[in-house]
Amino acid sequence: MSSPDRSVPDGCPGALTTHLAADGPLARIRLPGGLVLPKQMQVLARAAAELGDGTVELTSRGNVQLRAVSDPVALASRLAEAGLLPSATHERVRNILASPLSGRVGGLTDVRALVRELDEELCARRDLAELPGRTLFALDDGRGDMGGLEPDFGAYAQSDGSYALLLAGRDSGVRVDRDGVVPTLLNCAAAFLELRESEWRLAEVDNGVDRIVELLGLSAGAALPLPAPVEVPPIGWLEQDDGLVALAAGLANGVIGARLAEFLAAIDRPVIVTPWRSLIVCDLDEEPAEQVVRVLAPMGLIFDAESPWIRVSACTGSPGCAKSLADVRSDLEAAVDARMTPRDERQHWSGCERRCGRPKGEVTDVIATGIGYQVS
Repeated sequence: MSSPDRSVPDGCPGALTTHLAADGPLARIRLPGGLVLPKQMQVLARAAAELGDGTVELTSRGNVQLRAVSDPVALASRLAEAGLLPSATHERVRNILASPLSGRVGGLTDVRALVRELDEELCARRDLAELPGRTLFALDDGRGDMGGLEPDFGAYAQSDGSYALLLAGRDSGVRVDRDGVVPTLLNCAAAFLELRESEWRLAEVDNGVDRIVELLGLSAGAALPLPAPVEVPPIGWLEQDDGLVALAAGLANGVIGARLAEFLAAIDRPVIVTPWRSLIVCDLDEEPAEQVVRVLAPMGLIFDAESPWIRVSACTGSPGCAKSLADVRSDLEAAVDARMTPRDERQHWSGCERRCGRPKGEVTDVIATGIGYQVS
């Protein structure tokens, strides 16, 4: 796999700093904790239909992006009005993952308030606007689903009420209380800015974890191994702890059509975009939940955990990416239709050796070569 050139700033797109892809400007909208409110989903749906290519793409960081944006300025205005662009200076660094089911199904604690606090305090720190766009924060409610995503800065709830400080995708050995989670994460991010030269991620800084712990005067004890990356996201009918229902659904190629997005908005319930390119419709009564399944399954939501789409993913491919050697998504769709993808392992299809969007953990790579695909 070829390494990016770290001598130049990272090119991660945002809602304001769009990326000129082969099919036009691409805008990426950060969703701290993956949360999309109904009115925001409505805005995304209409923007996709009126300003984009008619789809909303889910990303491996729980964000969304619109392709072929015809008017980036108009899009930014719509996003700001919907509360999806609270900071023009920090919009690319608001990469905050959180356990998607936190506060609703299981977990040791509810980290949703921490997500809001972290986002607000991150945007309030002027120095942290200089973080690379690839910086990743994560809040794990104790179920162990975030550590495998290798956050630069994270907190992992423990059974004694403390939080393990995750740095560069591993347990640093430092423990903090709940009130210290957000200040500690932001101070670590600021320390990274002091230490970095051209590095985009903390793991790229030589001895970065130990240097941050020392720089901030933190006390580190024994570090614990983190759970392996999640292989199969939550899918199907989930009973919430409060008696309501959450519906977790996969999507072919992680793409929501504008019309489906309109229907999701009409449900008038929060939607969580997960880092596994799936989504969760939350806080439903039982009868409306049944209606959602009946109406939206034929439109593309996948509620069957055995569907081959749950274990496969793909990069954008042609024609959206100029570097791609194949129309990867169409080829993957044909392979799924022909039942050619394995059901007992994860696959990621890539249009070139960069393998963009590849999930963490054990994954079989299917890479376009120009004369076919190579499996490795």
